[in-house]
Order: sequence, then C-alpha cells, then structure tokens
Amino acid sequence: MNFIKKSPWILHYDGTSCNGCDIEVLACLTPLYDVERFGIINTGNPKHADILLITGSVNDQNIPVIKQLYEQMADPKVVVAVGICATSGGIFAECYNIVGGIDKVLPVDVYVPGCAARPESIIDGVVKALGILGEKQKTARK
Repeated sequence: MNFIKKSPWILHYDGTSCNGCDIEVLACLTPLYDVERFGIINTGNPKHADILLITGSVNDQNIPVIKQLYEQMADPKVVVAVGICATSGGIFAECYNIVGGIDKVLPVDVYVPGCAARPESIIDGVVKALGILGEKQKTARK
C-alpha cells in the first residue's frame, strides 16, 4: 500500500437498507476488526472522501443524493456496494419503490455480497477498493 500517498478516506452512505449492513460496517471500526489498521479514515464530508461505501438499495428519492455525493468527491474515486441490497436490490428488488442496486446510478468498482455482509467481507472489499484506487491514481498521474 505504499503506492497511496495519503490515508484513504471513506464516506459511508446508507440508502434504503434494513441497517443490518450498517451495523456490520460499524463493526469494522471496532478494535475487533479494526479497518483503521489499513490507514482508512471514516469521514462525513464527500469532498475529502476517496471511497464511497454504500449500503442499501436505490429508490427514486435517494438517487439525487447519491449522485450529488459522488459528484462532490474528488477524482480518482472508488465506489463499494456493500450487501445484496446495494448490489442488486436484494429482497426488496421487486418492491414498487426500489429501482435496484447502486450500479443503476453509479459505476461500482467493488461488490461485497451478503445479507448482512460480514465485517471480514467488508474489509476485504475495502482493501480491494484500495488497490483499484491506487491504479486509478497511477493512471491519473500519467
């Protein structure tokens, strides 16, 4: 990870989830799993974030919010879809108000499946996102 010049910052957005994946994302920040050992910092400001971590599915009300968060992030950026709802709409896919997964709105770089996604899987997805972020940074420098 020496190709990354600064600590990657993660912006976590909860779409329309049941909060199962959100609890697991928060578990990643506890000393038991400690995602911060990879230098990752959780932020609430999209202008500082490098990785957009989204849980939950997409509906018509949160599409503008998701797009706005994504557009406010500086390039290069990576999108991680956590949980089956974020990847495909999950058990809510056939509901009247659900458009589908995050990839209906944004280009997704890493998919983390599961209902709810386990902290180990989330950390694995974030580490893969770090590799993709590093590749995008190399490409941006050229």
